[in-house]
Amino acid sequence: MPIIKSAIKRAKQTIKRRERNIVTKRSFRDAIKEFTATPTAATLSAAQSALDTAVKKNVLEKRTASRRKAQLSKVAKAAGVKLATGTKKAAPAKSAPKATAKPATKAAAKPAAAKKPVAKTTAAKKPAAKK
Repeated sequence: MPIIKSAIKRAKQTIKRRERNIVTKRSFRDAIKEFTATPTAATLSAAQSALDTAVKKNVLEKRTASRRKAQLSKVAKAAGVKLATGTKKAAPAKSAPKATAKPATKAAAKPAAAKKPVAKTTAAKKPAAKK
């Protein structure tokens, strides 16, 4: 155990960071194992997301994650997994109020009024105070 105060603090920080990194590593390894067990679009997405999170937390190098994601995609293609490109559902269109029969008489946008230059006003000089 270190004797110097800063070294003691550094050792404590290292332990905390190591534990945090282990949790992140375990999460992406579990996600990859789950995908290899049952290759589906959902498990592929979860595995790729876990890899991206590991990169974001500086646990994994981005090129390594990219390579692993490519390998996962290759396995998914061989298994016939269809990737959903637009998985986010579009918000249902709100019904817009129906336009009345009035034709649009107003211009789409008002022309910008030219700003008048502001005249510089000089402050009147006050006479110096008498001593």
